[in-house]
Amino acid sequence: MEKPSTLQLIQSHSLTTIIQEEVEKMILRGEISVGGRLNESEMAQRFGISRGPIREAFRGLEESGLVRQEKNRGAFVREISIAEADEIYDLREALEELIGRKLAQRISAEQLAELERQIGHMEKVAASKDATLYHPLNLQFHDTLVSFIGNGKLTAVYRKLTKELLLFRLRSLSAVGGMDVSIEEHREIYQAIAKRDAEKAGAVLRRHSELSRARMHRAMSA
Repeated sequence: MEKPSTLQLIQSHSLTTIIQEEVEKMILRGEISVGGRLNESEMAQRFGISRGPIREAFRGLEESGLVRQEKNRGAFVREISIAEADEIYDLREALEELIGRKLAQRISAEQLAELERQIGHMEKVAASKDATLYHPLNLQFHDTLVSFIGNGKLTAVYRKLTKELLLFRLRSLSAVGGMDVSIEEHREIYQAIAKRDAEKAGAVLRRHSELSRARMHRAMSA
């Protein structure tokens, strides 16, 4: 059997990456239900490709924590229990504090201006009371914070935990927390970072995550 050329390997890898990103978006938008099965042949037909890249994409999604694979049964969107969500929050709280401390020490004027712009946008959307528009902006704000640190490993771990918590929220059908409260907390985060107060920035970001966890528990109890 003839070995694939370097070009073929690059093309196959790129296609797999594209498919993985597209399926991930489908999962995080709730188009594929939590616990739902990912069908190889249906996906291959949807994207107009062979099943090989689809299979590889599913493996990548398993590594990222969004999919579980069962022998002889196939791939399924992972279900995150409340106990696992609590474990994720344990890590998130520690990471948020680290992010706040580091960012307050090194943030640039341009980066501060971008955070101010994002909060302004969030405030406008919050005034409209449209949670479906607000939630992605909330995620974007926190992703911007971690990306400004410039630590690739930290960013990768943080994003993986964020995606797993999104799976939990999709499962529980809960948009955790009110927008008005959220805006106040994000404004406090921004102000601490803008003052370059590393201790306070770390503390308010950690507290924000702790309050998010508390809201999650109240929503589940209700």
